[in-house]
Amino acid sequence: MSVNHPDRVFQALGSLPRRQILAFLGQTALSTADLAQRFGMSAPAVSRHLAVLLQAGLVAAERQGQRVLYRLKRDVLLDALARFASELDGPLRRAPPPPRAPREAI
Repeated sequence: MSVNHPDRVFQALGSLPRRQILAFLGQTALSTADLAQRFGMSAPAVSRHLAVLLQAGLVAAERQGQRVLYRLKRDVLLDALARFASELDGPLRRAPPPPRAPREAI
């Protein structure tokens, strides 16, 4: 089954720990160890959450020496949310199709 990008974003947002991780990464770049310490989670558990966020395109990873720092990709998150909002609002804002002209009998 193929999952498109917005679906990956919303699947990633379906987890409270991942939303909390995004909130921290929206403020500053953090490593897996930094996040594990802040959340009281094991580093492997944080790594699994980060892998989902990376696959969804919501975070970027940047190697600095032996550490990898993760940052929120705010534009990806905002784009997905804006698309979702337009999908909800779209049917209400679309103009109804023009009335058809009556067909003539042959």
